Amino acid sequence: MTSESLDWIDSASQLDGPSFERFQIALTTFNSRQLRPALPAPSWREELDQASKVALAEGEFVEAVREEVAQLLNDVPDDVDGFVAWFEELRESGPGQGDPLFPWLATEATREQMLWFLTQEVAGEAGFDDLLALTQVKMPELAKLEMARNYWDEMGRGASKGMHGPMLEGLANYLEIDPQPGAIVPEALALGNIMVGLARNRRYAYQSIGALGAIEMTAPTRAGFVDAGLKRLGVPAKKRHYFTLHAVLDVKHSECWNREVLRPLVAEDSRRAHAIGEGAILRLWHGARCFERYRRQFDFFSQQSEAA
Repeated sequence: MTSESLDWIDSASQLDGPSFERFQIALTTFNSRQLRPALPAPSWREELDQASKVALAEGEFVEAVREEVAQLLNDVPDDVDGFVAWFEELRESGPGQGDPLFPWLATEATREQMLWFLTQEVAGEAGFDDLLALTQVKMPELAKLEMARNYWDEMGRGASKGMHGPMLEGLANYLEIDPQPGAIVPEALALGNIMVGLARNRRYAYQSIGALGAIEMTAPTRAGFVDAGLKRLGVPAKKRHYFTLHAVLDVKHSECWNREVLRPLVAEDSRRAHAIGEGAILRLWHGARCFERYRRQFDFFSQQSEAA
């Protein structure tokens, strides 16, 4: 990467428009390279200089979204019971919950439409296992133990065929999905980038806890709809096992996460409640933006009007 290629960082705080799209594509590409294991190179000083500039831009992006969602966090309780109740209510009333896109995917989407949707979703999937591994560093004992159990499940409990990431990759390969950044809507790229930004930077560690917890809590219903749609379109059970599994397993994961991660963290320091809640809202807000963009792609409302 040359220094001239970093001019995209100037649009870090833009949340819409061509500059937003350019930034999200470039940040996705940068993150992919930065998170990949590598060997030492003579250019390491230049790489560190560039990485520091991108880190500042990434921070501007996260802070812009934090400001955007701040009004959704006015009533976050800081007592343990009140906070957990507030957090669990997000499953029903949080941004993007109950979106009509998913029942439509289950019952009406064509194969082409489903493939387009999955291409976006695969691109926006930052890797729950790796995000979890980054987030758990130096966390208190009880929370760390539950995160370790969750990670072990993500790793297929030591069996490669049970690893969740390769399951999704296997489905993508079966459907010949190739999620290159240039073919992905910026809202989906931003979803992946916000998750990486929260997990990688320790100042957002508790926001990452909330974002990961929100995934576990809200994903099962959507996964069930996607699984039903794939089944309707003739995708074999073994190939869609990623969605079948998450429609069931994440319910238990969410219960344990809320009890063993959220409760002890907030009990130890009530200030964490707002940060954890903010992380959940950040994740759900980005998801809602994706769902809205997907519906525009499918001309969803026109189809619904014609059906009525």
